[in-house]
Amino acid sequence: MPAPHASPSPAPAAPRRVDIAIAGGGLGGLSLALALRHGLGAQARILVADPHFARGPALGDTRASAIAAGARRLLETLGVWPQVAAEAQPMLTMEITDSRLGDVARPAFLSFDGEIRSRDDATPGEPFAHMVPNAALQAALTQAAEAAGIAMVNAGVTALESAGRSARLTLDDGAAVAAELVCACDGGRSRLRSMAGIGTVGWPYGQSGIVLTVGHERDHEGKAIEHFLPAGPFAVLPLTGRRCSIVWTESTAAARRLLELPPVLFHDELEQRFGLALGAIEVLDTPRAFPLGFQMARRFVGERLALVGDAAHTIHPIAGQGLNMGLRDVAALAEAVTDAGRLGLDLGGVEVLERYQRWRRFDTLTMGVATDGLNRLFSNRSDVLRLLRDVGLGVVERLPRLKDAFIRDAAGVGGQAPKLLRGQAL
Repeated sequence: MPAPHASPSPAPAAPRRVDIAIAGGGLGGLSLALALRHGLGAQARILVADPHFARGPALGDTRASAIAAGARRLLETLGVWPQVAAEAQPMLTMEITDSRLGDVARPAFLSFDGEIRSRDDATPGEPFAHMVPNAALQAALTQAAEAAGIAMVNAGVTALESAGRSARLTLDDGAAVAAELVCACDGGRSRLRSMAGIGTVGWPYGQSGIVLTVGHERDHEGKAIEHFLPAGPFAVLPLTGRRCSIVWTESTAAARRLLELPPVLFHDELEQRFGLALGAIEVLDTPRAFPLGFQMARRFVGERLALVGDAAHTIHPIAGQGLNMGLRDVAALAEAVTDAGRLGLDLGGVEVLERYQRWRRFDTLTMGVATDGLNRLFSNRSDVLRLLRDVGLGVVERLPRLKDAFIRDAAGVGGQAPKLLRGQAL
């Protein structure tokens, strides 16, 4: 009897074709998807893949982020800001102190009012930043992306390869996607960056940032405070109502010990640093610690690939610029891609990617070096360095034009800012 013929294996399904595929559906990934929809129009096929979509927006994320004026303008232009405005607390003043934990007094060496001053840019009275809960912003971006017809796939990326005029992604559900441009918005441990063979330069700080929300008796009046203590900065950032977000830097070992304390002892440690200026305080959520470090990709682009946000760079939170740097990436990449699309050029071509890289690398490196230097300057117990930095802060305090320049840079509206950061349509 003749042997039966084996059934032929089914041919692999043709990949789903899109114009742009984005790996990572967090704040950066969804902002980029909306910015590209804004620039390229409804006909653009945009897909966002993230294995956490099924969990819902920012599940369990009690953190809040400082949204600088430039980033707020981007969100306004994309139609997202009205959805979070009620939960956005403007920073009306900012105060910087330098002291030891046991010092009775904490004199302010440097203070800023919260308005941007510029002859040619800012709206009069515009705050340089707002504090916004991450969960609220994530929910607003998710809703806006759904309304804009952006495809959101609950899957991670397991493979990336170049295929001539497109890149091919394999998802963990077995599906394949072909795109002119792939954008890695998948965080500091980016899988796509590793798949593309792009190395990084960086180092851990041996510090962790303890994040929590505190309630207090008296109104904070929109004041943000950065207490520089020998272990690292202790930031008090105003939220709506009588609440503040705390970013408390300690050595990683000390942070672990603090989180293991009974609640009453943890409260005592917190009160020593927070002080009693706002009356009695109460911890409103579960404190969590996040390791801190500096990391920068050696390249921000690969073949048909752009790294965005934490996939390209992570910096110390000492200046509250992490998310804002990512949104500057979003604005620059969206503008470069939109301009190419209107000319009928390849969205993932070398010219587009090199324009994005030139636009963002120097600014990112400058901010990374600045935050690294600030952390090293302030996170130590040297009396000599303390004297030098306090003299430096005092000099800046007496130079209003220099203070205004610092505020404009922190707000993301200085220099050659992309259109979206200036509140202009692409």
